Amino acid sequence: MHAAPLTCEALVVGAGHAGLAAAIGLVDAGFDTIICGTPERLANGRTVALLDASVQLFKALGLWPAIEPFASPLCGLRLVDDAGSIFSAAPVEFRAAEIGLEAFGWNIENADLIDALGAGARQRANLRWIEDRIASCAFAADEAQARTSGDLGIAARLAGAADGRASPMRKSAGIGVSVTKYPQQALTAILSHSRPHRDFSTEFQTAEGPFTLVPLPGRPGAPFRSSLVWAMSDRQARRRAVLDDKALASEIERQSLSMLGEIALEGARGLFPVSLQKADAMIAPRLALVGDSAHALPPIGAQGLNLGLRDGAHLVEAIAEARALGTDIGGSGMLERYASLRRLDVAFRAGAVDAFNRSLLAHSPAINFLRGAGLTALGAIGPLRRLAMRGGIAPLFSTPEIMRGARSS
Repeated sequence: MHAAPLTCEALVVGAGHAGLAAAIGLVDAGFDTIICGTPERLANGRTVALLDASVQLFKALGLWPAIEPFASPLCGLRLVDDAGSIFSAAPVEFRAAEIGLEAFGWNIENADLIDALGAGARQRANLRWIEDRIASCAFAADEAQARTSGDLGIAARLAGAADGRASPMRKSAGIGVSVTKYPQQALTAILSHSRPHRDFSTEFQTAEGPFTLVPLPGRPGAPFRSSLVWAMSDRQARRRAVLDDKALASEIERQSLSMLGEIALEGARGLFPVSLQKADAMIAPRLALVGDSAHALPPIGAQGLNLGLRDGAHLVEAIAEARALGTDIGGSGMLERYASLRRLDVAFRAGAVDAFNRSLLAHSPAINFLRGAGLTALGAIGPLRRLAMRGGIAPLFSTPEIMRGARSS
């Protein structure tokens, strides 16, 4: 005989970055919240660039003091057209100070961010954290009914699925996905180097995909460090996967034009297929999708996790609006409001990332010319450049209120 289920207002499934942030936001907004899942400490060279709006979120939640010591500011961005086209544009630089920011964002290793968010969650006495997976979930008219693998029942007025690309919660609700697979894999690594990065991120736009170096804080014995995300063809990925660290470092240094000097690899590297996945809907009865369960983007432009954090912030905002109106916090009105808040942002980011990646892989003189012309225009036209910078770090049309904090250090 099953014990009586736990009850709550909101159940968040998944204890990755997006899930933890959403759960903390919900409990801080006064909602009785349970989070289920184990912390996802992804290593293998994986980092995340928290753009300014996400930094504002963590400041508002009181989490930033625990995050900042492990993060490096991204004060500038350099784009280098290295696709081998005769229409190549000159390198273009963007500086955060031009739009009144100290930094576009801050780069941090995935594991360090999970540790900080996990500590923040545990410090909230009103947040119940069950480190177990959800084995099954059903959605009734008035509640979501979940059961853990340890046979614990949970009844919630609303469930938030932040349980990743494969999302069992999404599948339980019958929400399908569309997947675009690219002929690429992404290599990730942490690097130490002999020259300073000067808080500048550099992206080489190659014919096989972006090669991106992003600053990281120094450590004893390694004062200059960066993370690497290198999208490449499947063939090159297979070849580079078997290179030893010294040989791979030599190829990284050559691709980067030695701008960071001598390169050395630090720790394990990662390699994963590049794809874009979008859920057919972000909501179902008593369910809201958050983060990778709703959309998983290629590692381009630091858009993926930042998009997921905006999901969580908008979900808290929509639930708070429903409570203020005296309506059902897990009902169809709140869910439709959440979906409407997220629709344009998700569609625009997914479309832009897809179009950019395809433009590199097309190997078309006409497309190369248009991309080069666009880069040249960004470098030459100040208002256009500033508009692009502001749009890159947060939506121009709908940013969650909690992410609109004072843009200061």
